[in-house]
Amino acid sequence: MKRIIYILIVFSMFSCKEFNFDERNSIEEKEVLIDENVISNDFDFLPTSTTSDVYKRNTYVFSYSEDHEQSEWVAYYLDNNDVKSTNFDRPFFEQDPLVESVSADWRNYKNSGYDKGHLCPAGDRKGSYDEYNETFFTSNISPQEHDFNSGVWNRLEEKVRYWAVKSDGLFVVTGGVLSNNLKTIGKEDVSVPNYFYKVLLSKDGSKMIGFLVPHENSNQPLYEFVVSVDEIEKMTGIDFYPNLPDEIENRLESKSDYKDWSF
Repeated sequence: MKRIIYILIVFSMFSCKEFNFDERNSIEEKEVLIDENVISNDFDFLPTSTTSDVYKRNTYVFSYSEDHEQSEWVAYYLDNNDVKSTNFDRPFFEQDPLVESVSADWRNYKNSGYDKGHLCPAGDRKGSYDEYNETFFTSNISPQEHDFNSGVWNRLEEKVRYWAVKSDGLFVVTGGVLSNNLKTIGKEDVSVPNYFYKVLLSKDGSKMIGFLVPHENSNQPLYEFVVSVDEIEKMTGIDFYPNLPDEIENRLESKSDYKDWSF
């Protein structure tokens, strides 16, 4: 039976190399409609890492792939506190000092024909300028064709923000599908993914949805890119939301239904 309870979303429990959460993101108390049998107070929403190079910033976590010079995933929690109409000055991209192997230099993208495509979008981190600024590390970008970045991918990012507000919060994991023999750019051979994905989980753990989008612009409706999370796991080797109870995880990850997300 579902009922209104208070939970503490505690990010500091996750294993990682380094982090420095501010007060709002260390422990946040919210009123949530939640099934106690699905998500408990200490739910760890991080995916598995194929590289073991996992790092934490104040408001997101990422798994860096040195072989591809970008993150294989970026994971974060998104709600109405992060989605605001504030217009911040756009900073320059910088190499990420957290990454022990040194993240790719932004100059790899110069004259490459590709945008520096955010994984955790700057628009998902407007709670403060510091949070917004954090999205401009090169560990949080991937080469994206301009029409894709400003087109179908932007439409999906806007839809995720809409759902996050309507559903009172989402867990988000996003990245490019990294595999062998990809095209590369720059002196450091930054891989250009052929597909990008997003995997979303509602805060109460009742709904999950996966999007797998070919790296090209498209005018197709977003529901055309919905796939089961199982399919994305097979392509990436990543286990998403592994700390859900197995029965719940298996049921949600096998679905590819957009209707559950109609508001």
